Amino acid sequence: MLKFYGTSKSRSARCLWALEEVGVKYEHEPTPTTQAKSADHLRINPIGHVPVLDDNGTIIFESMAINLYLAEKYAKGTLWPASVEDHGQIYKWSFFGMTELEPHLMTLLMHKLFLPADQRSDQSVKTATEALKAPLGVIDAALKGRDYLLGSSFTIADLNLAAVLSFGLYIKFDFSATPALNAWFQKCIGREANVRTRTMK
Repeated sequence: MLKFYGTSKSRSARCLWALEEVGVKYEHEPTPTTQAKSADHLRINPIGHVPVLDDNGTIIFESMAINLYLAEKYAKGTLWPASVEDHGQIYKWSFFGMTELEPHLMTLLMHKLFLPADQRSDQSVKTATEALKAPLGVIDAALKGRDYLLGSSFTIADLNLAAVLSFGLYIKFDFSATPALNAWFQKCIGREANVRTRTMK
């Protein structure tokens, strides 16, 4: 059986969403980030982070790697389309989310929520918000005239990118300047599998 280590209060949430989407039976071991450096956890992820997936002895860490693995192994024909060309699109959008969006969204989270008030920087917030405009515009343009990133069907590309953008929910980020993206994002995060994930530990 699959065993998953992580918490919905971290990047692990995107993997829990993927697990719920693929519908495979799994055991969830809620593991907060504060426990990731324990001796037991270091045996499965020597860098001391969550999430970690144990698929009958195959150990995968890094949230995007886990999601791509789950989709390819357990959701062929649904989250994982058939063509290599579509696989390229999945990699493109997944890594785009990690490189072009997540660093700026994390800056906003730090300076709006997590850092002590005396360490927060309005300039950092302004810079990160400005830096998000271009990549959000790219996604908005790609979604015009289509339901999902690859066309008419929801895939792991949509899940991965929407999961990264979900960091914006915590700071009430305004996506109204990119209406196609906003409509797609609301549709993605409203999926039943994601709604279930948000109630988990």
